[in-house]
Order: sequence, then structure tokens, then C-alpha cells
Amino acid sequence: MDFLNPAFWTFVAVIAGIYAIMALGLYVQFSLAGLPNFGHVAFMATAAYVMAILVVRYHVPLAIASIGAIAAAVAVGLLLAGPALRLRADYLAIATIAGGEIVRYLAMNLPELTGGPIGSMGLAGPGNIAMYNQDWLALLNRLTAALSQASGHAVSRDLTMALLVWTFAGLLLLVFRRMEKSPWGRVMKAVREDETAAAAAGKNVFSFKLQALILGAILGAISGLLLAWQIGIFSPEDFQPTLTFYAYLILILGGLNRLWAIPVGAVLFSVLFSGTRLLNFFPLSLIDSGNRAFLRLFLVGFLLVLFMALRPQGLLGNRKELLLEK
Repeated sequence: MDFLNPAFWTFVAVIAGIYAIMALGLYVQFSLAGLPNFGHVAFMATAAYVMAILVVRYHVPLAIASIGAIAAAVAVGLLLAGPALRLRADYLAIATIAGGEIVRYLAMNLPELTGGPIGSMGLAGPGNIAMYNQDWLALLNRLTAALSQASGHAVSRDLTMALLVWTFAGLLLLVFRRMEKSPWGRVMKAVREDETAAAAAGKNVFSFKLQALILGAILGAISGLLLAWQIGIFSPEDFQPTLTFYAYLILILGGLNRLWAIPVGAVLFSVLFSGTRLLNFFPLSLIDSGNRAFLRLFLVGFLLVLFMALRPQGLLGNRKELLLEK
């Protein structure tokens, strides 16, 4: 693959935008409310599967199916909130990562409903090809044709998708920027720093934690839908726990407490992670492609360790605002 191939980097731009929305959901939960959610991927998986099942098996229009998918992700968040939000720190992290794995294993072991290990390909039954994103592709094609006509140049579908995703991500960042600066945002930070003090000031700590979890679930669901529409086919393997850690790495790269640094972290992570696909020069060419895939994960992990050791506040973060363990 050519390192300078525009089509490849356009696809990377789409994924970076989706990752930015995914990381924004985690920002609300972790950076604002102090909830160490390691099962964020559960909301993405739930939304993707519910949308695809409704469209393929029950012939629900995509728009309605998408709303139902987001509602299902919120329901999973509410189900998780009851026991999990009463836990603290390490126990909350364990509970959330277990919740994420429960969703993934349910998707893998309910083939009659979810398609089983082969995922969305099995939703229409043996010998049939399941297509859940036809309406989305039709919309993209119309927008691509309009952009090509307006610009006088051929515009690819991925470029249209990238523009849509990043426009939507920018709007979400503006909305949550306003929310963070509001009294609601200040209460969230108070809960993050010392929930006992926030409760003593008359704030309903559980209610604010629940709000953060639900907002994060909605953003996770949106990113899951966008990812499913972009890749066209998905399976339980696409919703591994590592996806949640990618979101944490994006936050760490940009700055844990810097909302506007999320796009920077998302772009940097996507370029590093996707660009390492092209590490086929000497002496790396001596390593087979399978082992080079593991090398990519090693480089990402090494980068995370390096940042935590040398610049734990991230590229654009402030060391004084780091979340300190109580």
C-alpha cells in the first residue's frame, strides 16, 4: 500500500472523527465526572447490533432503527448504573469492563439473534448477504454527487463521510464545551474531585454520575453507529476491550482535561496506529505481516507508557489539573 495514497488517508480521517466522538463520551464520564469506565465499547456494540438487527431482521427504517439503537445503549447504561455507580475507583473499573465483555460474549453466543461469531454477515441467515446500511450509502451517494457538482471535481464517498463525521464531531464538541462551562459542568468537576464534599453541599452525586454515564452512552452509541455504517460489516471481534483503551489513549495524548484537545489526540492516534500498517521497509520487511500487526500494538502501548512517564498531562494538558487518586 502506498504511504501517500489519498484514499487510505481519507479513510483514516473518517475513523479519526469517529474515534473523536467515542473519546468525547469517555471524556464526559472520566474527565468530567471521574468515572473510570473501561466498558465504553459496550455502548458502541449495543447500538451497532440493535440497529443492524432492526434493519435486517425486522425491516425497520434506518432512521428509526438508529434511534432505537441509541435508546438500547442508554438502557444498557442504566442497567450498568444501578450496581456500578455505587462502587468506587478500582471496583467500578472492574464492573464496567465486565459489562463490556458481557455484551460482546452475548453477541458472540446468540447466533439466532446476532449472527454469532460472524456478526452482521449472519443476520440474514445462511446463504444470504445482510445489508443494513443501504439507506446510509444512498444518502452518502447523493451528498457526494452534490459536492462533486458544487466543487467541479470528483469527490470520493469517504471524503463526504469524513466531512460529515468531523462536522458532527465539531458541533458536539461545541455543545459539550458550553455544558462544561455551565453550573452543571462545575458540579461534575466537584463530584470528580470530592464526591463527599459535593454531597455535603447538597448535590445529588448519584444523579450527576448517572447523567454522565447516560451522556457517554449516547455518544458511544453514535460512534458505534457511524463505525458500523463506515465499515459495512462487523462482528464481536470489532468490539474488543482494546477499543475502550484506544479512547483513553486519545484522551491522554491530547490532554485528559482538555476538551478541545480530543480532535488532536484522535488524529494523532489514528495517524500513528494506521500509519504503522505501512511499516514494510528494511529491517521491518524481514518480519512477516502477522508479527508486524503485533508490533503496531506494541508501539501504541509503548507510546502510552512513554506519555504517562514523561508527560502525563498529554500534549496540550495542564499538569496542575491531573486527576489525582484519592
